[in-house]
Amino acid sequence: MLIKKLCITAILCFGGVVSAQAADQIHNFNFNEAVDRAVADGFLDGSVKFYLDGTKSGGQVVQKGLVTNKKTNGFAKKAETACDHVLRSALIQFQNTAKAKGANAVTNIVSFYKSNESKNSTTYECAKGTAVAAVALKGDIVKF
Repeated sequence: MLIKKLCITAILCFGGVVSAQAADQIHNFNFNEAVDRAVADGFLDGSVKFYLDGTKSGGQVVQKGLVTNKKTNGFAKKAETACDHVLRSALIQFQNTAKAKGANAVTNIVSFYKSNESKNSTTYECAKGTAVAAVALKGDIVKF
């Protein structure tokens, strides 16, 4: 009976440590630098431009409030590496949607993690936990 109690206690303690470590940490990384890397590496073709909220306006809005929510394996990866990768996935989705709708830009981009809008004119938010990194963005598809 004592061994059983010790095992249960150990499992509960270990489970508490794992769940505490698994909590997402919010990181902010430079948006334009990440976009430039994605274009330079060939993940984005450069035909669609990306603008954070407050950095570009105008054009004809083709679709307002498009949301993308991407996740990637973040296990044993540095936050910036995992976040850069998952941002590329989100931007690829925006690029493909814009091109399919005859548009050439995504404007008013804001971070939208867990449906919480966070505006910044230079950085994007990425949530990084022990095993997963996530980027959620909301923006308008625009034709200039």
